[in-house]
Formats: sequence, C-alpha cells, structure tokens
Amino acid sequence: MAYLMVLLNIILLVAGQIVWKIGLQQQGGIHIGNFFSVLFSPWILLGIALYALATGLWFVVLSRLPLSLAYPLQSLAYAVGIFAAWYIFGESVPLNRWIGAAVIVLGAVIIAAK
Repeated sequence: MAYLMVLLNIILLVAGQIVWKIGLQQQGGIHIGNFFSVLFSPWILLGIALYALATGLWFVVLSRLPLSLAYPLQSLAYAVGIFAAWYIFGESVPLNRWIGAAVIVLGAVIIAAK
C-alpha cells in the first residue's frame, strides 16, 4: 500500500507540473506585468492544489517507509515528467534525456529490490 501511495504522489507531482505548464503557456509566460494574473489563474491554482495533496500524501508515505527508500523512489517523477513533456506537449526530447530517465528508473528498481 505504501508503494501505491508513492506512485500516487508521483502522479500528483507530475500532474501539478503539467497544469502549471499549461497555465503559463496560456498566460504567455510570466513577467512583472502579469504576475498576479498568472498566480491566480485556474491552472496555476489547480497545480498548487495538486502539490498540496501530494505533500499531504508524502507525509503518510514518510510515516510508512524509510526516507532512504521513499525519497529515491520519488525521483521516478523526473522520468515520468520527461515522458509527459514528450507526449503531452510534443517536446523534442534528446536521446541523452531518455537515457538519463532510464538510469533513474533502473536506480529506483535497484533501490526498491529487497
């Protein structure tokens, strides 16, 4: 069950980044002239809410797993984020980033192995 909570935490973190990216794209980026408009846009507020949920869930994870296991597993969010950038935003992801993501996944597998 704790591993499912880590997975949900990762999904919430990546989802937060995705909606922040969408919100920033819709606002044309962030600068002094639109700071408050960006800060209070629905997409940015949704991302903040997702991060709040992820943080609450992280507290539960930390109460059930050792930090030396939980924190490295959370690094899988980086690999999922790269995939999301490619799949959702159509970003060009060079081979070295895919290799780096694979290394992260392999590291998480090694760390999680009993």
